Amino acid sequence: MITRIAKCITPPVNPLIPCALIALSLSPAQAASPISEVICDTSPAMQQRLTSRLGSRREAMGLHGPEQVMELWTAPSGDWTMVVTYATGTSCIVAMGEDWQSGLSDGSPQKDPA
Repeated sequence: MITRIAKCITPPVNPLIPCALIALSLSPAQAASPISEVICDTSPAMQQRLTSRLGSRREAMGLHGPEQVMELWTAPSGDWTMVVTYATGTSCIVAMGEDWQSGLSDGSPQKDPA
């Protein structure tokens, strides 16, 4: 490690390449996200994807402004997906998670997801 740093201090033939490689090797790895980008499709295709591929059903929905509907889809496994549906006919997955619990207001004991 000291040898590599010394090479950055004493200029080799092309000093930028070894220094860049060291900087990249020292930078922390980024955590993988379960949803690295927003996934959009036509609303019927999104519903088909959620029901057939993920086994989800729409559990709740509500208006988010005059042209958007927020939908919460849940699967029997506890996985959940938040979808925004636009008046244009496009739906986008904006969040996903696990360990969804329904009916917390009925007073029954629930497991703590933490």
